[in-house]
Amino acid sequence: MVNSEAPKPSKIIDTEIIAVTVYTDQALVTRQGKIELFGEEQELVINNVPVTLDTESVRVGGRGRIVVKVGNVNVDRVYATEPVETRVAQITTHIEQLESEQSYLQAQIDGLALQARFIEGLREKTEEPFAQSLSRKNLSLSETLDFVNFLGSQYTEYGIATRDSQNRKQEIDKELQALKQQLRQIQTPLPKESFKLTVDIEPAGAGEFELEVTYVVRRAAWAPLYDMRVNSTNKTLSLNYIAEVTQNTGEDWNNVALILSTAKPGLGTLPPKLEPWYVGIREPRIMQSAAMSAPDNARMVRRRAYNLEFRDDDDEQEDNYIEAEIEKAEVSKEGSVVSFKLNSSTNIPNDGAPHKATIFNDDFPIHFSYIAMPRLVSFAYLQATVKNPTNGATLLPGKANIFRDNVFVGTAQLTNVAPGQEFKVNLGIDESIKIERDLVERQVDKKLIGSNRKITYAYRLILTNLLSQEANLKLSEQIPKSKHEQIKIYLNRCNPQIQLGEMGILEWELRMAPQSKQELYYQFIIEYPPNLDIVGLNI
Repeated sequence: MVNSEAPKPSKIIDTEIIAVTVYTDQALVTRQGKIELFGEEQELVINNVPVTLDTESVRVGGRGRIVVKVGNVNVDRVYATEPVETRVAQITTHIEQLESEQSYLQAQIDGLALQARFIEGLREKTEEPFAQSLSRKNLSLSETLDFVNFLGSQYTEYGIATRDSQNRKQEIDKELQALKQQLRQIQTPLPKESFKLTVDIEPAGAGEFELEVTYVVRRAAWAPLYDMRVNSTNKTLSLNYIAEVTQNTGEDWNNVALILSTAKPGLGTLPPKLEPWYVGIREPRIMQSAAMSAPDNARMVRRRAYNLEFRDDDDEQEDNYIEAEIEKAEVSKEGSVVSFKLNSSTNIPNDGAPHKATIFNDDFPIHFSYIAMPRLVSFAYLQATVKNPTNGATLLPGKANIFRDNVFVGTAQLTNVAPGQEFKVNLGIDESIKIERDLVERQVDKKLIGSNRKITYAYRLILTNLLSQEANLKLSEQIPKSKHEQIKIYLNRCNPQIQLGEMGILEWELRMAPQSKQELYYQFIIEYPPNLDIVGLNI
């Protein structure tokens, strides 16, 4: 039976990735390709689209010198195995040719070296006889010059020839390494799987047309990373906002315009729906036939219909304007979604490794404060309070590497910081604030109060500011909290006077003058029946 339906006139169009929007778990890829149409084409074919493609996400568009209508977009899965034997034979023949040329070049280099040594020996042996012949006037000056010129020309000729041969030999070495690497790869071939996009078109005439295709791929993500460097002298925080981008999508992103987005398009637009939750009894499992469990192959082909007329030449004039250069990434926000458009082309290879791209680097003014918990640690910790400018970018949750005066302090997890919001950076121990904590009283009353025993505890803290400037210190202490109704604990005295907080927390906000000392004191009492075995008083 003869197939009366002739194939549609088609052309393969070469496209390249020009832009990528990376989300937290996938990426939107934009490809472009130019082609000269003659008015009779009905299909454009794009080959080697990676299998990480979401077939539902394919969209097409374009523009050109002619009006083009775009119809269906077919997505077909393609399996292709390279003819290994033919390719191996081609590469092997090429390797043998290069190795033969390499051997010839080596022999040529060795021969030139031998000739150069002969000329050198000739010069050494004739140098003294020539001088004597000249002094005795047995040789004319012209004969001497001819001989000297002969030696010089031979040296130059051998030197140039040797350099050219060595350069060519180095080029052959590089070619051989690349060919041998290719040979190793194809000698263990695997079936290559990809998608082919077929775009139905109707051109109105002949002319240049630029096709644009966008699609979503999996195995791509990005996460924020921060480099925070505190300068204690200038009281500034240098914040380097970095994105770590990873992708193993099956294609390299070379010289692309990169946008980083916090959107999660894969989660859909609607919240999930609860389905009925059934409880029953276990029933015997019935094995399905292969025909029942196999997926329908027709689902591998997705169609998208668009009837788009693209702009004419007048509309293209607006695209000729050049945007002004911006030092930072362009930040845009729609609702809770934040996007960063990097202003330089980026290369992200398909290797699954993290690659860093700087969003911006800026300095923020800071002010210092100290926190201390002497019951746990006899040191004060330095904190820097930073305010994100109202016109700044949102700082997304991510890991921060913290440096203080070029000394690595540690890492921390930064929470979401909106423009205009303050955040704190912990900078570790600072011995400029000295803290002494002593138990100055532990008295057990011999007489029972009613039927209870009473124990009094008192602590004194001596704080010293060794700095030549005022220091703000937030100091926290703690008294026990009763877990038994017959155990009574209460704060008896406190200086300076403060209110007892939840869970027995005492918290002082202190402003310490330069080179000053300050004393804190508190006393608490525990009452309990003597027959109770109290635990937790190891204070």
